[in-house]
Amino acid sequence: MKRASKFEKVAARCWNLLNEGKPFTPIFTAGVMLLFTFTRWGEADFWPAFGTGFLIVLPFLILYFVYDFPLFLRNYLYFPLIACLMLGYQADLKLWLTAAGLYFFFTVFFWGTIYYYLRIGTTLLNFTRFWKLVLKNSDSTSGNAQEQLPKVLLLLTIWHQPLSGTAIDQNFLIGLGIFFLGLLLYTFILHRYLFDWKPAPYTARTSNAEIPEEPVSDRVVVIVIDGMRKDRFEAADTPFLDKLRKEGTEYTQMETVYPARTVVCFSSMFTGTYPSDHGITSNMVWKLGIKTESIFDSLRKINKKGKLLGIAHLVDAMGSDVETVTAVMHNDEADPNIMKRAKQIMLEQNPDFFAVQMIATDQTGHSRGVLYDEYLQKIAEADRLVEDFVSFLEENGMMKNTTLMICADHGQADGIGGHGHLDEGERFVPFFIHGPAIKKGVRIDEKHSLVSLAPTIAYLMGAPYPSHSKGPVLTGALKNSRKFSQ
Repeated sequence: MKRASKFEKVAARCWNLLNEGKPFTPIFTAGVMLLFTFTRWGEADFWPAFGTGFLIVLPFLILYFVYDFPLFLRNYLYFPLIACLMLGYQADLKLWLTAAGLYFFFTVFFWGTIYYYLRIGTTLLNFTRFWKLVLKNSDSTSGNAQEQLPKVLLLLTIWHQPLSGTAIDQNFLIGLGIFFLGLLLYTFILHRYLFDWKPAPYTARTSNAEIPEEPVSDRVVVIVIDGMRKDRFEAADTPFLDKLRKEGTEYTQMETVYPARTVVCFSSMFTGTYPSDHGITSNMVWKLGIKTESIFDSLRKINKKGKLLGIAHLVDAMGSDVETVTAVMHNDEADPNIMKRAKQIMLEQNPDFFAVQMIATDQTGHSRGVLYDEYLQKIAEADRLVEDFVSFLEENGMMKNTTLMICADHGQADGIGGHGHLDEGERFVPFFIHGPAIKKGVRIDEKHSLVSLAPTIAYLMGAPYPSHSKGPVLTGALKNSRKFSQ
């Protein structure tokens, strides 16, 4: 199994600049302006006007960088655009059409077709489906047309004013300043009173269970089927995973964290806390490395080994505790190759704690959508691969007193398998635990959070909780008759 190269790691970070909505908006707006005005670059008065336009639009660029408008909030982006036109700002129809054309070329053809063809082997006709996903996507990524287009059109209109001959005098600047303050207040009110779907976090440090003197489990194995939407998992053909959850403890209301982006979720799962503590707030990691202890640090304190097998961008958060696999391969080969490497790691390194990220389900959701048969087929394939891996562990004597956890890091919404801001299909994930120390045939319907993963692993292995862990230990799954505090 080929590991992710240094080039792939850098390329993944660069791609996140175009994938994450926050950096995409200013990058794309600037790119459109430069391309649209290309024939005027040699004019003597062009660059002063271009620079003036940038200065007057800069506050708006910052505002739209700071504030996302995900889910239904994106519907409110058209009102500032209409207000801009009603206030007399000149809109250049050719500029708008250029922006829309370049946007759909980037998202539907470059990203949705060429990029996925080269990276995971999707058909060159993928654009016939991907355009629908771009229009449906409700998360704050570059592929959310209903958020990105009204933002970009407003920004381009303001930027273009000096280039269209509008006099940038005192009256213009006062009027623009009033418009900006109105937009700022409008945005603040929307996010203050309508942005109400973020899960309430645990605030106290983990304290509901005292670490046992002797480990409950000798080994813990966590398999994360990235992007496996809960209701689609229920619809898929998964006999082995169904067997595991029926013979173990299932948490039916396991909630992911906000924002539900892969690097954020993994960071929270393995630190036991939230982005406000560990510092990872999106897949675009501006400063490498989590700011808190992880479960890997906790295990080192008791001389135990942990390893995470995953794709390149997890290195940005978890560093050397991640062994990377390349994500540049046909999607039909991705999970089989990952599980093949997982077997090698178990034989060669024999970690006490091992986490594996399976990626094909997520990649299928992103490239082909979650409401199609291909997505269910990838979940079914994951089921077979997990069964094969567990059989391998049993054959090599590695399942004795081993706790197995199966989960997703997040679900996926309908459009481009979008995830981040907890649309329907993203928030609750499959989660069940199986092993000698785990109660059999138990369903727990009380709401829990993935931040409980790290402290539960620490408890099972007799390791101290990570420094900022806030998730309670999942004591409802434990056979141990020890009295737990509430």
